[in-house]
Amino acid sequence: MPSAVADPIRVEAEVLSVRRVGEYFVMAFAAPGIAERVSPGHFVAIAVGGDRSSMLLRRSFSIYRVDPSGSFGGTLEIVVGPKGAGTQWLVSRRPGDMVNLIAPLGRPFSLPVDPVACILVGGGYGAAPMFALAEQLRERGSHVDLVLGAATESRLFGLVEGRRAATTLTTTTEDGSDGVQGRVTDVLPDLIKQHDSQVIYGCGPMGMLQAIAGVASDHGIASQCAVEESMACGVGVCMTCVLPVIGNDGVTRMVRSCTEGPVFFGDQVRWSDVGTVPDDCLGAPTPTVVSAPLQGRGALPDEPAPRGPVSRGGVR
Repeated sequence: MPSAVADPIRVEAEVLSVRRVGEYFVMAFAAPGIAERVSPGHFVAIAVGGDRSSMLLRRSFSIYRVDPSGSFGGTLEIVVGPKGAGTQWLVSRRPGDMVNLIAPLGRPFSLPVDPVACILVGGGYGAAPMFALAEQLRERGSHVDLVLGAATESRLFGLVEGRRAATTLTTTTEDGSDGVQGRVTDVLPDLIKQHDSQVIYGCGPMGMLQAIAGVASDHGIASQCAVEESMACGVGVCMTCVLPVIGNDGVTRMVRSCTEGPVFFGDQVRWSDVGTVPDDCLGAPTPTVVSAPLQGRGALPDEPAPRGPVSRGGVR
């Protein structure tokens, strides 16, 4: 399992700035007592809509940047892609407004014990935690290839920052408007071979993470994926963000992304079963058995092939 959970704090945070970056908004908050607890991969859950709003559920965002120092006693930044009423309300805040937030939440990314070549992949504004992660990895002597992907150029995030934070930067767009035309997974095999990469880190849409985990498994290396399952409460109470994950004992359990995740080893998530409770999951409902004559029954299906070991890339 990736790194341990930090102790979160709930605060009324002052909005310091809201600035537009392409199709996204970067928001900064005064967050004293929080910034020094944050590691790349942690997230924040923010109450939206105001005190009289019918929007009861919080919105969760990967933490983009923190600064423990300064006149505000610590600041926290997020990247928002406004879609629904909650995120639209959030980006309409102005400096001086107050929002209620809880952070840091979840399990962050784990770092390799020894310096190894790593690939970091961000899809759209899912790239938010990758820049601080790249900086930490490089400080430990690791080679870092950063891959940023999106459907089109305006939905890429952090190109300038990526060139500074990583050893190399590759961009992909599905329409070819920037970088390599295609998807992020198209460039991964060559990067793995060029630098003998041992770990792939990913944050972005679930389909992208599934593909990243598949590439990593095909090459016998580790992957860590920050999932984007819907997280309503952010603290493990509401059970809206559960997904099937294989434990170190080989048993599948339904676990909460907000507490056991959001970062999981890619080969342990049952990506094709997300949104369901697999029949072999611990605690799954027992299917009703209907009696039938033995004669004429077909043979039982073969048992699934055992899962082979995959290197964890020396994470601690």
